[in-house]
Amino acid sequence: MPYEMIAALMFGSMLAVMLTGQRMFGVIGFVAVVAAVWLWGDRGGHDLAFAQTIKLMNWFPLMTLPMFIFMGYVLSESKLADDLYRMFHVWFGPVPGGLAIGTILLMVLISAMNGLSVAGMAIGATIALPELLKRNYDKLMVTGVIQAGSSLGILVPPSVVLVLYAMIARQPVTHLWAAGLVPGLMLAVLFILYIWLRCRMNPALGPAIDPEELAQVTTREKYMLLLSGLMPLAIFAVMMVPFVLGYTRLVESAVVGAISALAVSVAKGRMTWAILETCTKKTLAISCMFLWIILAALAFGAVFDGLRAVDFVRQLFMDNLGLGRWEILILMQVSFLLMGMFLDDTAMLVIVAPLYVPIVQMLEFNLIWYGVLYTITCQIAYMTPPFGYNLFLMRAMAPNEVTLTEIYRSIIPFVGVMIIGLGLVMAFPQIALWLPSVLFP
Repeated sequence: MPYEMIAALMFGSMLAVMLTGQRMFGVIGFVAVVAAVWLWGDRGGHDLAFAQTIKLMNWFPLMTLPMFIFMGYVLSESKLADDLYRMFHVWFGPVPGGLAIGTILLMVLISAMNGLSVAGMAIGATIALPELLKRNYDKLMVTGVIQAGSSLGILVPPSVVLVLYAMIARQPVTHLWAAGLVPGLMLAVLFILYIWLRCRMNPALGPAIDPEELAQVTTREKYMLLLSGLMPLAIFAVMMVPFVLGYTRLVESAVVGAISALAVSVAKGRMTWAILETCTKKTLAISCMFLWIILAALAFGAVFDGLRAVDFVRQLFMDNLGLGRWEILILMQVSFLLMGMFLDDTAMLVIVAPLYVPIVQMLEFNLIWYGVLYTITCQIAYMTPPFGYNLFLMRAMAPNEVTLTEIYRSIIPFVGVMIIGLGLVMAFPQIALWLPSVLFP
């Protein structure tokens, strides 16, 4: 059987097994090992899985993963993130749409602590959304604000998704995090501009805080809230400044961040044994899930490399279809958007990365830049019906008064804003590549 047919059979089998509802890493790893045994015998198949396990365990930067996840859960479970929202409520409330703008800023800061979108969604849906609705903010706008803002968690460092991409694409995770920072902040600014313009044109969408309520907050209380709310930002600075200055390595900085968050929560009386147990269990669950996914992806990619499936895809795109390098890149991004209607970001990455990463390299595009493009595309796919990941997270966490139809309608303008952001990064690669070139010349 031709190798390209075997590759197509592997891909089709994987999609078919996924329909059974099995876990993603089990499906991908099972197909990879069965294909390896079929192609190279018992010894070859066993050696493949063992070799990928050793490769994964030897990747030292992976130690950052549980540290950053633990730090994010400590901030969330100990309610330190609540202080941030109270600060934004007082300081941005007088501006039309100010609380929605503050919610975007809250999401950026939470993203810088956790690296996952689910933390921002949980905080936004349980803390910010009820407050925004109580203050007569437009339901459609604020529902979209929380979904769009929480999606920044997979782009703003320390993004866990970029750690996974770094492993598969064999790129430095520090370079990818640096590349994701400016585009992530750019998207946040675009969201804020959209909110400000909408509320400027129609103040009823985001009414300013009642002056009488604001008058009850003394100047001292405002500055105390500012100090308390900026504490998570101080934790991030304590973690990242020594790393940027070269005093610590990435893993050491991650440990500093986790210990700092734990110390602050203890000092403020927010940490209990029950909360610590919850944070530890959730960290272990998420970390193990990502380890299994990375292991399965490495095994699947090794088989694809052995089959030279990349040559087949290259021949299909470039020789048979006659597409140019930019047309191929756009087609790849469109495929991510389509898959995002049914799969989450990690599933998309481990399915197509063994094919797409070598093609991007062959087309002479920068792999760091492409990692940012992939992540932004995943953010858009997160909010794309019918099965966007953030849509169902929002439905699960939002109050009952927010319907699924309203959740679908709310994301339309924000998807448009994100497509503009994606186009800017594609048209001007230095948006993503400037900071890595400065920090890592």
